[in-house]
Amino acid sequence: MAKRPRLPAGHDTLDQILFEQGFGARRECEGLICSGLVQVNGEVVDDPDAVFPQDRLALVVDGQPWVTHVKALVMLHKPAGYECSLKPGAWPGVHNLLPAPLRKRGLQPVGRLDQDTTGLLLMTDDGPLLHQLTSPKKNVPKVYEVTCKHPVTQLMCDQLLKGVVLDDDPEPVAAHAAERVGEGETVHLRLTLLQGKYHQVKRMVAAVGNRVEGLHRSAIGRLTLPEDLALGQWRWIEDPAIVLP
Repeated sequence: MAKRPRLPAGHDTLDQILFEQGFGARRECEGLICSGLVQVNGEVVDDPDAVFPQDRLALVVDGQPWVTHVKALVMLHKPAGYECSLKPGAWPGVHNLLPAPLRKRGLQPVGRLDQDTTGLLLMTDDGPLLHQLTSPKKNVPKVYEVTCKHPVTQLMCDQLLKGVVLDDDPEPVAAHAAERVGEGETVHLRLTLLQGKYHQVKRMVAAVGNRVEGLHRSAIGRLTLPEDLALGQWRWIEDPAIVLP
C-alpha cells in the first residue's frame, strides 16, 4: 500500500473533512464525492483525495450549504419542551434542533437549562473550551429574565444580592446582580449568576418568598441572545472569546 503523502498543516483530504464534519461514515462521504454531490467554493469536486483546508471551507453537500469548523461552537435559542440531557427521557433532546452533521459530531450542552426554560444555550464538541466555560473558577456570568408569581420588590433583590441558603449548601449563595426590570405589571427580575447549581434560579427565588413562573436565559459572558435568532434556531459562534468575561 502506498504511503499517504504528508499534507500541509491544517489541510486534509475531502473525504476526511466530510467525515469529521459529520456527513457520515468514510464510505458514505466517498460516495457523496464520487457521485458529484459535493461542491467546494462553488465547484463540483469528485475526487475524495483532493486536499483542502480543514477550517472555514465553503461546501455544498447534497444540496446543503455548509462551512466547515474544526471545532464547533454554536448558540441555540432553546424553546420550552426540550431536555439538555445527552440521553433525554420524557422530553425530546435539544440535539433534535440541530442539523444531522452536528448531531453526529456529538455536541454537548454547555451547562443545562430545564425543559421549561427558554433562551440562550451553547453547544460544543471542543472539550477544553467546554471545561473553560463550565469551570466555577472562570466565573462566567449568566443572565436570566425571571417572571415571578408575586411582585418583584427591591427587598427581594437586596436579599438575593446578600445571599440565600439552599438546601444542599450550608454556605449562602449570592447573585452577582439582581434588579427589577420593566414598569407596572410587566416588571420582572433580571438575575445574574456566576454559579451553576441544580435549579438554582428557582430555588433562590423560592428562598426569598417568591416563585418562578417563567425563566429565560438572555446572556452568557459577553454574548447576548440575538433578537433575530428565532425560537428553536441555531447559529455558529465564530469567536469563542466573545462568551468569556
